[in-house]
Amino acid sequence: MLCLACRKIENCTGHEAGRLLLSELYRQHTGAQMPAISKTPQGKPYWENSPLHFSISHTKYHVFCAISDRPIGIDAEELNRDINLKLADRILSPSELEQYQQAEDKRLALLKFWVLKEAQAKLTGEGIKFHPTHTNFSLEDPRVTVQESCLLAVMEEEYAI
Repeated sequence: MLCLACRKIENCTGHEAGRLLLSELYRQHTGAQMPAISKTPQGKPYWENSPLHFSISHTKYHVFCAISDRPIGIDAEELNRDINLKLADRILSPSELEQYQQAEDKRLALLKFWVLKEAQAKLTGEGIKFHPTHTNFSLEDPRVTVQESCLLAVMEEEYAI
């Protein structure tokens, strides 16, 4: 089960817009008021005593929220965001760097890798301890989509089989 919502940010901060949208999404999904949010020692937000997981991401203009019955991480970036291409050498793994170097649109390629890395960091709760060069993502990853003029990466923990 995955519930995803997006809204344009108006008259508030991205943080405020995220909490409001998350509260609405929770109410729509459960019919109840959203419980208080706690944080793990690493800073990952969660609902105590709830089987549901959530993730929030905001850009300058949009906020995205997701609720799932599995751990989840989302990240979004505006498609027209300026990004320093020199970051590629610092944040990409060797296989990602090879894909990046072959990409026609280097800015878009770097943004795709960035949203995947951020979504994974939110999924795992690793936060700033996350080592971005230890991933092996593909520019063709289907978890990256375009929504509301943004690149959006949504990652859910896989069920054990």
